[in-house]
Amino acid sequence: MRDRALPELGMESEAAPDPSTDGGDDYFVEKDGQRFAGTHLLVELWGGRHLNDPDTLGNILCAAARAAKATVLHTHMHHFSPSGGVSGVVVLAESHVSIHTWPERDFAAIDLFMCGSCDPYDSIPTLRDALAPERMELSEHRRGLLR
Repeated sequence: MRDRALPELGMESEAAPDPSTDGGDDYFVEKDGQRFAGTHLLVELWGGRHLNDPDTLGNILCAAARAAKATVLHTHMHHFSPSGGVSGVVVLAESHVSIHTWPERDFAAIDLFMCGSCDPYDSIPTLRDALAPERMELSEHRRGLLR
């Protein structure tokens, strides 16, 4: 039933990894002497293309997630109007990728939050190639930092 309902909602689904086979790992990562849930990149794109095309944006975000070795579970893109922008999310087994666009400003805000062995920085070349921004700004936040 679930597999039939997702396409009707404009969503896609792929098989999730079986958590019972991973030895009970909580997917926290260790880097530079810190242990944390995952890396959250905030990406700001100025002057990119496809900012008003929900289907293309969904495909780009899925490709970017896969470039980081993430597992896509669901995708949903919402088109506000013929020229009103797009908001969307790609739900991952390892967290999420989201986008909000303002085509009238040539601007897009993208969140890349990934846990485990996925590296959201590996998504950046895919985003850069597909969206061709004039300018891209990144900031990183480590989520769930254990002190």
